[in-house]
Amino acid sequence: MNDTDSRQVIGRKSFAAVAINCAAKAGEWIKTKVGGYASLNQKTSHHDLVTEVDKGSENLIRSLILTHFPDHAVLGEEGVEPGPAASAAALEEVKDAEYLWIIDPIDGTTNFVHGFPFFSVSIALAHRGEVILGVVYDPSKDELFIAEKGKGAYVHGRRTRVSGETGLRESLVATGFPADRDGALPLNMRQLEAVVPRVRNVRTAGSAALHLAYVAAGRLSAFWEIGLNSWDIAAGALLIQESGGVVTDLDGNPYHLGVRNIVASNGAVHDELLAVLRSAAE
Repeated sequence: MNDTDSRQVIGRKSFAAVAINCAAKAGEWIKTKVGGYASLNQKTSHHDLVTEVDKGSENLIRSLILTHFPDHAVLGEEGVEPGPAASAAALEEVKDAEYLWIIDPIDGTTNFVHGFPFFSVSIALAHRGEVILGVVYDPSKDELFIAEKGKGAYVHGRRTRVSGETGLRESLVATGFPADRDGALPLNMRQLEAVVPRVRNVRTAGSAALHLAYVAAGRLSAFWEIGLNSWDIAAGALLIQESGGVVTDLDGNPYHLGVRNIVASNGAVHDELLAVLRSAAE
């Protein structure tokens, strides 16, 4: 191993250690605030919520990252104005950063607000636009999912693998209902109507990052959702890819940071699911 390779390995280990520490500390703090948040505000609608806990979690994570890596760029949900145009503009501003941390401080805020224990902290690191590290932490179950590019994905130190179903008929899949109730939701409902008769069952638990982690861990065969942002997807997408699965947009194009309409699966059921979803859009 030459000096350059050695520095890269050391750097990546450091990245992972910082990401794990950030997710764990934020998650521990969030868990103490369940049922005890002080303020609740709407973003784009009454379905799209934010609390001071979301903002506090992001500030904590951002501060820890910049303490270790002051020259890195950070893109966090709570630092961006609501709406798809603002999200796209925020990503455009940092797209050329050598290292970009992508943070969702609480993925599943509605669940957090209601005390429903399915929310997570999602942290990803992209190098020149390619995600090289992803961490999704579920504080309610104390489960931390982590993936490093080319090194596999793990939960509780065990390698994760996608499920073995070969057809939708045997598959448990998940979706999420978009906050855009006028534009995206009608399409999502048509997709749901098309998918339900063809699968074993459908779940919608309210955290895209955790749904993606569950696909990586083989607990779900597939997941799709419309109108997500980079902070919802980046970490979970790498978890799935490093677990042997596939992540694309609704047209079947490979995932990148700008993708908003996501389809993720174990790979074996991917084309079948894409075909069903496309039929709903016709």
